[in-house]
Amino acid sequence: MEHIKLFQARHWEITFACAATKNQASNRLERLGIHTQEVALNCSSFDHFIADLKPDIVIFDRFMMEEQFGWRLANTCPNALRIIETIDLHCLREARHQALKANQPFTSSMLHNHIALREIAAIYRSDLSIIISDYEYDLLQSHFGIDKALLHLCPFMLGAPNPDTSPNFEQRQHFMTIGNFRHAPNWDAVLWLKEEIWPLIRKQLPQAELHIYGAYTPPKATALNNTKQGFFIKDRAENVQDVMQAARVCLAPLRFGAGIKTKLADAMMFGTPTVATNIGSEGMTGGLDWAGSIADDAQTFAHAAVALHENKTQWQQAQTHGFNIVNTWFNKEINQQNLLQRILNAQEHLESHRQKNFTGLMLNHHHHRSTEFMSRWIEAKNHSRPT
Repeated sequence: MEHIKLFQARHWEITFACAATKNQASNRLERLGIHTQEVALNCSSFDHFIADLKPDIVIFDRFMMEEQFGWRLANTCPNALRIIETIDLHCLREARHQALKANQPFTSSMLHNHIALREIAAIYRSDLSIIISDYEYDLLQSHFGIDKALLHLCPFMLGAPNPDTSPNFEQRQHFMTIGNFRHAPNWDAVLWLKEEIWPLIRKQLPQAELHIYGAYTPPKATALNNTKQGFFIKDRAENVQDVMQAARVCLAPLRFGAGIKTKLADAMMFGTPTVATNIGSEGMTGGLDWAGSIADDAQTFAHAAVALHENKTQWQQAQTHGFNIVNTWFNKEINQQNLLQRILNAQEHLESHRQKNFTGLMLNHHHHRSTEFMSRWIEAKNHSRPT
């Protein structure tokens, strides 16, 4: 949505193509004047659609979409600028997840997993990749050797928070966390809260409550609901601002993951101090002071949460730090202008830009032999089925 708003402000014509089925939580893009188009996976109907559309710029949502549609776009509209919105580095998240499951420290060699082979190839095949975490921006260059000419660092593009409308310390109570239950790092965080962290907090604050919000709540999550323990599973929040500003402290005990965390950006925007892990706060500050506390073990995490909940001075200072991060690191005007300029520059010098990326030229020449023909095989198989 941040990208859509930026491009709309430029009066660009925007088409949103998606293979997913709409649901009640979907943004109604048509109301914003956005063209929407349902597209099928592994189907040549996309070729006809994109040939008629003739886009100048295409943004893929994560590297998997580049794998699925990139070769079709390159064949049909070779002069279109191809951009990946990475969201986060999936290979990094996977490596950290495997390290946690094996109870081993994370090492850089763990990054050489099957996801990295696909993800890094997609970045090379594309003209530009948008990276939201400065940690991952540096990692792609230092570990994988990707030229920064193929990368653009762009954290969230957020409007200025309004401290005057944010409830104060006395007007808030209890703890909260939020996150899609289908996202593995979020589910792991809920389990860690339930099993280790929350009992330590309740021991110090017997009347405290933890409200956990998340879409796609499975039965295994609702089974954790326990009113006597003050542990409440709330399902999807209708309004993030309301639930954030009702709470005094946001908890984000993320033990693996990548990218930067929307829940933490929302907390800072809405004036809710946070206790997070180092992985949770990674890429979120631009070197500024954190909006709360950071802890990586249950005991320290619980102690920090209680202190932040009970100490008004510490709480107010953390809130101020959060507003400062939003106004500086997530500054809408600065980040928008930098991204727009980078896109326009790449588009203007597209041919020379691609010639400097020999690895990308090579991968674009060879890679489609696997993904293209797999897609064509699936399409042919689907057409051969009796109706």
